[in-house]
Parts: sequence; C-alpha cells; structure tokens
Amino acid sequence: MARLKIGVSGLSGRMGRTLAAFIQDHGNVELAGATEHQGHPWIGTPVSECLNGLKSEVRVLSDAGEAFQGVEAVIDFTTPSATVANAAVAGEFGIVHVIGTTGLTAEDLAEISRAAESAVIVRAGNMSLGVNLLTRLTERVAASLDEEFDIEVLETHHRYKVDAPSGTALMLGRAARLGRGDPGPELKPQFHVSGTGPRRRGEIGYAAVRGGDVVGEHDVIFAADGERITLRHVATDRVIYARGAVKAAIWGQGRAFGGYDMVDVLGL
Repeated sequence: MARLKIGVSGLSGRMGRTLAAFIQDHGNVELAGATEHQGHPWIGTPVSECLNGLKSEVRVLSDAGEAFQGVEAVIDFTTPSATVANAAVAGEFGIVHVIGTTGLTAEDLAEISRAAESAVIVRAGNMSLGVNLLTRLTERVAASLDEEFDIEVLETHHRYKVDAPSGTALMLGRAARLGRGDPGPELKPQFHVSGTGPRRRGEIGYAAVRGGDVVGEHDVIFAADGERITLRHVATDRVIYARGAVKAAIWGQGRAFGGYDMVDVLGL
C-alpha cells in the first residue's frame, strides 16, 4: 500500500520537528512537503540538511501552494495567519488539513470554515488521546454537579508559549459549559487573580502558568465547600500530539468535505 503523503507547515518549530521525526518513523506515511516563513534560513534546503537524523530530500519552501502540491494532507501547528493561508491552499487542492494551531480569532475560524467547503479540516485545541478523554470526562462531571461546585481550569506551559489560556484550556472550559447545558458562544476567559473581586456563581475560571520547558499540564478543578474533585492530564513528550495529528490525517482520507475535530477522529 502506498504511503500517505503529508506536508508539514512550520518545520523548524517544536511541533514541526517532532512531526517530521514521527512521520519518518511511521510506516504508513511519508514527508512530502515542508514550509517555513519567507526569509527563514532553511528555505530551499533539503530537510535532511536542516534536521539531524532525517533522510528526506524534500526542500523547505515558503510558498505553501508550491510546497503542498501533490500531498494528501497538511499538518499545521503554526500561527493563525499561516494556518488561515494553509486552509485556503487545502481548499484549493481538496485535501486534508489538520490544525493544531491555537489563538485563532472568530475571523480566522470563519475563513477556515469557508475553506472546509472544499477540504477536510480537522481542528482541535489538543491532538492527544488523553486530553480528548479528559474533555469528555470534564463534560460528564460538570453535568453531574450543580453550581455549588466552582470550576477552574489551570494550565501550565513552557516559557515561549504565546497565547493564554491555552487552546486546550478553552476546550476544557467549553466541555464544562456544555456539561452544564450552556452551548452558547465562547465568552472572554475569566482569569481569577488578585483584585478581581468575589467569584460569580456558575462562572468558569482560568489560570495560566508559564515557565521552563513544560510541554503541557492541564487541571480541571471542581471545588465546593468541604470537597474538591480534580481531573488532570500531564504531557511529557510532544510526540503524543504528532501521533494524534498523523492519525487525523489518515482518518480524513475519503471523508466528506467539512470541519471535524479529534472527537470525530477518535470515535469518542
């Protein structure tokens, strides 16, 4: 069976490097395209010369339309502007676009939705199996408890992470809201810090910690008078996100055009 041709956007980033290595070690897929932003020193250079241990002679390009010609899926953990551009390319080619980028605005999501009219787009705040199970558990626990339990989502990441709260934290907060029967639009996250006043009943709060090289830690805390319940996921290796993203790229082959998430991919 022919191996699935995958393109990686943002090859030099933490996830780009992890994805390239994972794809090389995966028997059913191959690296068939790679991009970096214009002016990056890797542009025009074979991947094998950019990343030690990789054998691919695919050249890194700045033009996604050129880089991803002939690929069957693009995996993208980059920036909102790059992701929107990649979605347009996926729509033009009618291929699978797996999005792990966070910090997307409502306008970005609208552009991605338009692209999904002619592409299979799988987007999730987190690609790991464990986190998606945590999301389902969060929804179930929130549905079982009343508003006597305050809900707080605590997330910790490395010092270089730009957006806060993380996409995973927002995903968990949405799951908690759905569990409480609130399917409404996402509100501005409420950070609970000194000086914000007493907590409002039923509110879901967020706290973010940045430091060191933490891959990702997420806690959902249900706190009432006299007791607490804590659901927790700890990521120690980015390969869990690469594994989920490649699974999504394979799953998306032959699907009807449209938008999906990891709950669809994992059958949760």
